[in-house]
Amino acid sequence: MQVGPFPVLAAKDCPVDGKNLPLIVMSHGRTGSFLANRDTAQVLADAGFVVAAISHPGDNAQDGSRSSELSAFVDRPADMKRLVDYVVGSWGHAGAIDATRIGFFGFSRGGYTGLVVVGAEPRFDAAVGMCKEQTSAICKEVRRGSLPPLVHDSRVKAAVIADPLSIFFTKTSFNEVWVPIQLWRSERGGDSVTPRSVDTVAEELPSPPDFRAVSNSQHFSFLPPCPAEIARDAPEICSDPPGFDREAFHKQFNAEVLAFFRKILQ
Repeated sequence: MQVGPFPVLAAKDCPVDGKNLPLIVMSHGRTGSFLANRDTAQVLADAGFVVAAISHPGDNAQDGSRSSELSAFVDRPADMKRLVDYVVGSWGHAGAIDATRIGFFGFSRGGYTGLVVVGAEPRFDAAVGMCKEQTSAICKEVRRGSLPPLVHDSRVKAAVIADPLSIFFTKTSFNEVWVPIQLWRSERGGDSVTPRSVDTVAEELPSPPDFRAVSNSQHFSFLPPCPAEIARDAPEICSDPPGFDREAFHKQFNAEVLAFFRKILQ
C-alpha cells in the first residue's frame, strides 16, 4: 500500500493473529514520522511482534513547530509512555499484548528518547544550549531549577538505539539504565550526532551494550532507502558514502534488530 511517498508492505485493518504478543514502540528522529523506520517495523511485525509508531507532536514532518524547542526533548519520553499506555490499555486488541515483553526502537532524536524512557537522566543547563535564548515556560523552569524529572517507563525491557543524539547527557546520566541495549553507530555521523558521542554513550552505560559500528555509513543510513521523490528533494538524507549499499545494509540491520528483540523478549 502507498502511504504518502512511501510504499509499505502491509494489510490495512487486518485482524490481530495470536495472543501474548510482544510489543515494540518506535520513536523517529528530528522532524521525522511514524514511517521513518518502516522497513524495520515490517520485519518485526512479520516475525510476530506488535509494532506501534507515532509522529511526535510538534516535531514531525508535517509539523516542526517545536522541533527547535526544549519542550520537544521534555515531551518525547512522555509521548512514548502514553503510546504504551494506549496499546496495552484502551486499544481494541490490548488483550493480545503481553505487557511484560515490551521493547523500544529509536533513531537519532528517537534514540535520545529511548535512553530517557529506559532511565537516562538528561541535564538541561540554563546557561547554554536551547535555553540560552528561549523564553518558553519550560526554559523558565530550567532557569529556576524547578523542571520536574522526565518520564521513564519501567515496562520497557529492551531497547535498540541507533545513532542517538546525546547532547544533554552527562557522565552520570546513565546510572539507572540497566535494560539490555543494542547500540548502533554510524562511521561518519550527522545531524549533531558524532561517532565519538555514540562511543561515549556505550562507555558510560553501566552494563555494556550490544554495540555495532557500521563501516562507511552516515547518520541517515539507518533510514530505509528513499523513494525517488524523497531522494530528489532531500539528498542529504538519501545519499550515502561511495560504496555503501543501504539496501543491503538494511537487510542485515533489520535481521540483527529482530534477533536482539527475540533473544531478550521472546
